[in-house]
This record gives sequence, C-alpha cells and structure tokens, in this order.
Amino acid sequence: MAKITEIFFDCDNTLVLSEELAFEACADMANEILEEYNIPDRYTGDMLIKDFVGQNFRGMMGSLQTKYGFQIEPTELERYVKKEEDMVIAKLEAKAKPCIGATEELEKLFASKKYGFAVVSSSALRRVRASLKKVNQDKFFDHDKVFSAASSLEKPTSKPDPAIYLHALEKVGKKAAETVAIEDSKSGALSAIRANIPVIAYVGSYNGEEIQKEMAERLTALGAKAVMYHWSEFEDRLKEVETGSVEVHSTL
Repeated sequence: MAKITEIFFDCDNTLVLSEELAFEACADMANEILEEYNIPDRYTGDMLIKDFVGQNFRGMMGSLQTKYGFQIEPTELERYVKKEEDMVIAKLEAKAKPCIGATEELEKLFASKKYGFAVVSSSALRRVRASLKKVNQDKFFDHDKVFSAASSLEKPTSKPDPAIYLHALEKVGKKAAETVAIEDSKSGALSAIRANIPVIAYVGSYNGEEIQKEMAERLTALGAKAVMYHWSEFEDRLKEVETGSVEVHSTL
C-alpha cells in the first residue's frame, strides 16, 4: 500500500477522556426531552455510552425518536443540540483530561515532521476545540484541520456515516491509502472503513482488561487493521498497517 503521510485522530476517548463527561450532560438533556414528550424511560450517562458511543447528540436523538416513535421538529432539535453542546463544553472545560500517553505520542510524532495531523470527529466543532484546548493538544492541529460531522459538513451527520472522513480526505488532499485513522468505537471505525481508510483501533480508554479485549475483538471483526492498548504502541501498530495488505470490507 502507499506510504502513510497523514494521521486522522478521533478526539473523544481517543485523544481526550471526554465521553464520560459528555454523556453525563447528554443524559440530562435526553431525559429532559423524553419528559417533554411524555416518555417515561430515563437514561444515565453509562446507559447512553453503552447504546450510542461514537455518535453525536444529533445522531442519538435520531435513534431515540426511532426507538420511541416520536418526532422533534427541526427548529426544536437545533435548540436542543445547541443547549446540549453548551452543557457538554462546560463540563469539558472544567474536568477533561488527555488519554494516557496521547499527548506524549503527539509530541514525538509532531517533532518527527513525517506526518500531517487532522482531527476527525462526530462531535460539534466547538466541543472538539474546547477538549483539545483544555488538555493543551490544540497546538498540534492547524485550525482548518479539525473536522466535525456535526459542524463541518453542509448537511450535519454522525459517524458511522463516512461523509466526514471523505470530507477530510478532500480537504487535506490525500488518498485514503495515504492515511490512517485512530478510532475507539464501532461507529467511528465503520465511518473510516466505509471511506476505505485503514483503522487502528484504540481501546486504552475502556475500563478493565475484559472490556478492552472485547472491544479489540469487535473492532478487528469490523475491519480494523491493528489494535492499540496504549499510545506508546502507536508507531509499531502503524508499521503493521503500512506493511500489511489492506482489504476493504465493502459489505459493511
């Protein structure tokens, strides 16, 4: 395959430990909506993570509407999206921390000058930038190379839709085979794979060896080319991707 010259980083729970904080705020917002529509079920952050990890709030609301058979008017949905975004950003600015070893690996890769960097996320652009700034990782990414499925596209979407990765490829001027994506979730991995981008699955942010092993197996089954348990393994996993044969799972 072609030599990799561009690295696409997911943000949430790949670079920044943000998912738990974000889903706390998201659960509050989701429960408010369910109450307004007279739906008795309620969610905790952990329940939302289990059902919707890797999706943005807009994607989750689509899934909830399908599950419970109700419909939110577009203008009302935009109000909810903005309110949830503000709630999440407040939590991130107060408490977000980097994934273990992520900043150190970014420092090494950045100093090597071998690769271009971009962030490719489902989350809103304001949220992604707030996360990166809080953990002092924003210095590694050019302002115009942070991409959001919720904010950067003409029509907002969410992973596993490949649109945001296709958009990122176009903007950085790379072919899929020249890039690699680091993803921690099923929806994120599928998004990159559907754009023909090889994926390194990062499972280090999951709590406990058992769930890490389970996620490694799931993401490998989807088509991830390598699995990384700690950021210190990145260069070895990248070599595996560069020297291996990449097969596109077109049936996904």
